[in-house]
Amino acid sequence: MKPKAVKNEKKTNYSSKDLKLLNKDKALVNLLSRDDTTLTKTLRYVKFERRLKKLQLEMIKLQNWVYEKNKKVIVVFEGRDAAGKGGAIRRATQNLNPRKLRVIALPKPSDTEQGQWYFQRYVQHFPKNGEIVFFDRSWYNRAVVEPVNGFCSKDQYSNFMKHVNSFEQMIVDDDIILLKVYFSISKNTQQKRFNEIKASSLKKWKFTEVDGKAQKLWDKYTKYKDEMFKKTNTKIAPWNIISADRKIDARIEAINLILKNISYDKSTQIHSKEIKF
Repeated sequence: MKPKAVKNEKKTNYSSKDLKLLNKDKALVNLLSRDDTTLTKTLRYVKFERRLKKLQLEMIKLQNWVYEKNKKVIVVFEGRDAAGKGGAIRRATQNLNPRKLRVIALPKPSDTEQGQWYFQRYVQHFPKNGEIVFFDRSWYNRAVVEPVNGFCSKDQYSNFMKHVNSFEQMIVDDDIILLKVYFSISKNTQQKRFNEIKASSLKKWKFTEVDGKAQKLWDKYTKYKDEMFKKTNTKIAPWNIISADRKIDARIEAINLILKNISYDKSTQIHSKEIKF
């Protein structure tokens, strides 16, 4: 078995600190396990992991504060298909106590749910005291995905847009901390990620019929997305938009947004040995 060759790159002057980082186990694994990597890419990856570790320690503090103070937190992650919502959630929750959080990614509604109040299927997953709930897509399916793909009527769409702000006002009035995050990607990035997913034996199950139409319907998605921002970017529940063409940057920014928008106790000491790096 031949060793993998590191991709050629222009000569770069690495500092002694950079060389120490490249000597870490994770750096060596990344360097030896990928065909398309370079020393520069590996260094970027290791720096990302170190920064991520610090943010994950802060997420532990946040979760502890939520639990101890009986707070309730909802984090909504929205974005086009292949925008990186699920990956960002995994990184944000990677070292959190699973008993104190839930990640909700609902399938298409059942016949029973279709006959209910639209928001009901989401309300039943709202956090209890001391809990954080992440929604990987949310009630905002009706603002963009459903009308674009013909999954709801014009009246259902209009009714949703008429009532969603009042719904979110009720959430906030019930002392639930609500944070809405939108992952924004370019058309080229989406197509590239679709190609990577379809080419992977491990990931191609993710590619759906809706994904297959996303590029053709790009402009229609944009129209409904812009209308969503226009009508639902309120003072009590504003949208936070992240540029997500670079996954590692988007994941860092998403966690930073959560930490900056929730006034948790930052003084708690967490031993870094709890997170291996």
